[in-house]
Amino acid sequence: MKLSELAQQVDSVLHGDGEVEVKGCAGIREAGPEEITFLANSKYQAHLSTTKAAAVFVRESDPSPEGLNRLVCEDPYFGFRNAMILLHGHRVHPPVIEDRGDGISSLAAVHSDAAIGEGTRVHPHVTIEAGARIGTGCHLYPGVYVGPDVQIGNDCILYPNVAIYDRCRLGDRVTVHACSAIGNDGFGYATHAGAHHKIPQSGITVLEDDVEIGSNCAIERAALGETVVGAGTKFADLISIGHGTTIGKHCLLVSLVGIAGSVEVGDYVALGGQTGVAGHLKIGNQVQALAKTGIVGDIPDGSTVGGAPAIDADTAKRNALAAMHLGDLVKRVRSLERQLAKLDQRDE
Repeated sequence: MKLSELAQQVDSVLHGDGEVEVKGCAGIREAGPEEITFLANSKYQAHLSTTKAAAVFVRESDPSPEGLNRLVCEDPYFGFRNAMILLHGHRVHPPVIEDRGDGISSLAAVHSDAAIGEGTRVHPHVTIEAGARIGTGCHLYPGVYVGPDVQIGNDCILYPNVAIYDRCRLGDRVTVHACSAIGNDGFGYATHAGAHHKIPQSGITVLEDDVEIGSNCAIERAALGETVVGAGTKFADLISIGHGTTIGKHCLLVSLVGIAGSVEVGDYVALGGQTGVAGHLKIGNQVQALAKTGIVGDIPDGSTVGGAPAIDADTAKRNALAAMHLGDLVKRVRSLERQLAKLDQRDE
């Protein structure tokens, strides 16, 4: 489409040639003359003078070279996202193999007591157990398992080999990527007489509306009650959530985060990669944790923390920088100790 048309549809103000035709999106260093790009991080500012892109999403305050076509908006990254949808679109789901005529593969195993909404596509080797209720417009890829009495809302996507255990609930527009388990047993054992005895996990897991779960995640069911992931929260890959934990709305969890059981996580929390959270803690709203943070105590609202154990992020950064020179510091201390020892000998 023409740049002028694109700008209108993504709510941006065009400064430049609106007749330029664009066909796609790319990074600021890779973009060609038929592609658009964006500047959201000032560290890439220098690339504005060398990019070959047809246009760049920028803020009004971003200094730009003469002759650069600019798509000015408050949030260049969000503008670029909207352009991606216009020019590339979301993933197109493949047709169902051996479709029996209603969007359900004849190679799927669907219990007669399960209910599947209109427009839902069920691919080969999916298993849907008794009492399961699946909404409209969903896509269940090969190998998906939907346990007894599971409830799944509308427009959900379950990628290959996802397992939704019995009685768990998914809201609308939930996406679960390949090989993740929702509602597997919590890590609950009573140690008695030298042996670990399993405690039945009678609760469930609930994923609210617009949640997206990455690949190879495990969200344990509660021993009693519910493990909950709040609306709009997004997980990367390889994340483990312990039983009875509640995660708030619109949180972001990066890969390899591990949260133990019975933790309360507030809204709009961001946990960096490899962050670990001990059990029975409370993390407030809008908390941010740097990568590899070890959280072993409650964190108040609005805090930014880092380190293990977690402390204020600025202090954690200073400590990390100091630790890079520990070897030299040890040598200096030993040298000073030797000098002090010599002075002591002289005084004697």
